[in-house]
Amino acid sequence: MPRVASLFLPQLSIERLRRNERPLAPPEPREPPALPVDEDPGPCSVPRGGGWRPGARWAQDIPAKARGDAPTGAAPARRRPSIWELGPRSEAADHPFRAMPPDEGGHAGRLAAVAPVAVIAGQPLILVERSGQRELVAAACPAARALGLGPGMPVAHARALVPGLDIRPAEAEADSGWLERLAVHAVRHWTPIAAPSGPDGLWLDMTATAHLFGGEERFARRVQAFLRRLGFTARVAIADTPGAAHAIARFGGGDRVIVPAGGTLRAIAPLPVEALRLTSDATEAARRFGLDTVADLLPLPRAPLARRLGRDAILRLDQALGREAEPIAPTLIEEMPTAERRLLEPIGTPEAIGQVIDDLANDLAERLRADGRGVRALALVLLRVDGSEQQLLLGTAKATRDARHLARLVRLKLDTIDPGFGIEQARLLTTHAEPLGPEALGRSLAGDSKPADLAPLVDQLAARVGARAIFRVGLEESDVPERAVRRIDPLEAPTGWPSWRRPARLLRAPERLSGVVALLPDHPPRRFAWRGKTYAVVAGDGPERIHGEWWRRDGELWAVRDYFRVEVEGGGRYWLFRRGDGVDPQTGDLSWWLHGAG
Repeated sequence: MPRVASLFLPQLSIERLRRNERPLAPPEPREPPALPVDEDPGPCSVPRGGGWRPGARWAQDIPAKARGDAPTGAAPARRRPSIWELGPRSEAADHPFRAMPPDEGGHAGRLAAVAPVAVIAGQPLILVERSGQRELVAAACPAARALGLGPGMPVAHARALVPGLDIRPAEAEADSGWLERLAVHAVRHWTPIAAPSGPDGLWLDMTATAHLFGGEERFARRVQAFLRRLGFTARVAIADTPGAAHAIARFGGGDRVIVPAGGTLRAIAPLPVEALRLTSDATEAARRFGLDTVADLLPLPRAPLARRLGRDAILRLDQALGREAEPIAPTLIEEMPTAERRLLEPIGTPEAIGQVIDDLANDLAERLRADGRGVRALALVLLRVDGSEQQLLLGTAKATRDARHLARLVRLKLDTIDPGFGIEQARLLTTHAEPLGPEALGRSLAGDSKPADLAPLVDQLAARVGARAIFRVGLEESDVPERAVRRIDPLEAPTGWPSWRRPARLLRAPERLSGVVALLPDHPPRRFAWRGKTYAVVAGDGPERIHGEWWRRDGELWAVRDYFRVEVEGGGRYWLFRRGDGVDPQTGDLSWWLHGAG
């Protein structure tokens, strides 16, 4: 008989946010207390030669009090044996497996120590989502629920009821992504068939797999303990059908409910009609006709019930009772293409390693071509004779499956490979891949020249000097020059450049000038000193006025910069600005700054 487990996370959005806010720094280690050492222990019944052992014949003839069987701590400090005279000691140690945190929910105190705090400083937290022109509460922490706040309430009403409320936007995509990762973990460790059952839970097909965990009860405890260690509250219900397990997990009233085989009807009969996953209109219609529980729907004729509540209500009821099949669309784990070579004899020369790299690149390119994908990141893993591994991580500017290009990238790192006593196994792993369809040749078939592809050049430069050293400069929507540029991908085409001229080199931060001689308010300076050197200006252009972005900082409400392009003796060209318009003191202190050159 099929068995399905429904995993319900009632506080997923709140607890995921709290988990991300936990401090990641581990607690400071405490030094063990120093044992007292008496340098002058005085007379002692234990021989100093270290020949005493428990049960020695000479010690059996001495009274217990004389040979020092009394507790060491009971003797005065001067009469206690020193730490080196106590000799070797054996202390009982915990069983290595018993010391591990169990998965069955035991040692609640140990698990509770790593769980995040539900409420930070006692401040209630709610998450908000927008529905049209209204803002509604999407989730509320336990403290907020205790104050009468809950999902579906208008945010204005919640703010009026609870002053000082912590309000944050809901992140439905982040919650969905976390559920997808949990489903992948379930497929790898719990059951082959698992899938999200909505925005707050999972379905786990436990058919013929519960005995691997010691039964359904132990499996449910194990799942709850796993999520508790991660900081999440979970409810688990196991029943014959996905609909019944889903309903009992959310409306069954228990954190762990195991419905015996064949007991589905008795388990869901007292539940409210909302447990059947009906639409809001169907739920309101059921309430209007006095149908409060699932038991009220069972004796009614199907045709009138479908006319009043809709055909979907009949389908959900039949799925919960097992009369209609409800297959679970499993979460599939995407297998990345991999190439592997097991060598008959260990290799260590650059030529042999290079030949293996070429073979791996050809095999990987064939697998990528069969899957219709291109590699963006790959790893070369080399297993040496002594059992140690060496890894090389590489990336590409865009998806590719060119075997020659991949082999060339790996060969650029050949000098960093340490073969040791020899390499006996090599693997080329795809860590990130993207879909790569056929390339449109366009007019190149007619003899026209094809635009040059910069991706191979970018990849080779990045392999030599690092990926962070290769970039282009793009434009940000800002009038302030230091905020108007950003780094972009080297293959991305920058757009939106302003029509006015900008210097070729912009300083990371403006540098203040001294000894400036200028005629206010609209003339460029005639002389200035920068970095200990004085410059005489022979030509200037400006001013170009830039106002502060008051919506970013209150201090820029009245800020004004007047920029000038000047040329000095010797041919140098600089980009200067004056803070203030020279008329209103609120606009700036009339100080001069150098912001760029060229």
